[in-house]
Amino acid sequence: MQMMVAWFFFNAHWARVTSSLSDSVAADVAVATQLFQENPTGEYAKKLDALLRPDMELSVVLRLNDTLPTSRRNSFFSNLDKTLRQSLTDAVDVPFWFDTTRYPNHIDIRVQVDEGVLRFVAARERVFAPTGYVFIFWLITATVVLSLISILFIRRQSDPIRELADAAAAFGKGQDISGFKPRGASEVRLAGQSFLKMRHRIRRHLEQRTLMLAGVSHDLRTPLTRLKLQLAMQEDTEDTRAARRDVDEMEAMLTGYLDFARGMGKEKPSRISLSDFIASALKGKAVATEAFEDREISIRPMMLKRCLGNLINNALKYAENCCVSVTQTDKFIMIFVDDDGPGIPSGQRQAVFKAFQRLDDARNQNTEGVGLGLSIAQDIAQLHGGTILLSDSEMGGLRATLRLPL
Repeated sequence: MQMMVAWFFFNAHWARVTSSLSDSVAADVAVATQLFQENPTGEYAKKLDALLRPDMELSVVLRLNDTLPTSRRNSFFSNLDKTLRQSLTDAVDVPFWFDTTRYPNHIDIRVQVDEGVLRFVAARERVFAPTGYVFIFWLITATVVLSLISILFIRRQSDPIRELADAAAAFGKGQDISGFKPRGASEVRLAGQSFLKMRHRIRRHLEQRTLMLAGVSHDLRTPLTRLKLQLAMQEDTEDTRAARRDVDEMEAMLTGYLDFARGMGKEKPSRISLSDFIASALKGKAVATEAFEDREISIRPMMLKRCLGNLINNALKYAENCCVSVTQTDKFIMIFVDDDGPGIPSGQRQAVFKAFQRLDDARNQNTEGVGLGLSIAQDIAQLHGGTILLSDSEMGGLRATLRLPL
């Protein structure tokens, strides 16, 4: 916008004013040159100077036997030289030369005559409109001031949005966001308030889910305990042993349901050394590690250990061999769990993360579990801002990749 305003001003208003001023000075130079040619003497040149200098701010000096300079220096604003050259060309019939850059407040104009060179020195205000420079100064000043105001205004509006994004990311990782307060524009405050209401509803839903499943588990454990006591008093027969196995399986299911309900947990994040966590989480297991930079990361150690344990136990259930490896990139730490089992078809790999989902075609139906291991592991990974990816393993089975941001 400022460039368009400047272009319009210089090409319309200032060019027109400057052209009129240049025409006036060129006409004075032409008249003075014509008068001198009628009486070409040094004395008459002095009279012309005395006549033109006081009122017209135009001095005249005769340089006998001099010639016009051959060099030329162009003004920063080329339109100024162009306008003056056009005016002199139209008004003066003899060769001329001028310089608008040598003196800050004057214009040097020279005209070739038979006796030498007539040198005219005119005030710059008579040739160019001085308001143009003032206009440029205020244009640049206004641009800088408005740019600074715009930057400050945008920062004041973008900071609350960034705070809202950080609070949402922190809440997604299960971190405390009690210090977050909506601020900024009305729309941003409304979004922040809606986010806090959503957070409250999600927390209430999680609490209700935990309480419900905990209550169901508690209520069912009582009759299960009575059944176990009654079976313990029965004779040790094949039917009795089968009934005991069924009761144990039901109790394991209840434990799994309760663990799933407590998936979010109440463990607070803590900063722990990355190498110490890897060593403690995979203690007793053969681990292939690449060189990685040891640093402190904010995690829930017990929950993340449980996540890794679920991945490893899931691999050991369906395979004979399991291998764990660790690598690191600029932004992520990745833990790979490879096995040589039957694997999972690529089209069904997302389905295994659903609660209570079991793929009987790929897995043995008689295997223990209720289909919550990978679902709980994925919840824990997402709670830390990471994810679990399933792919083909070089061992021929399944590769589970736990990717956590650093």
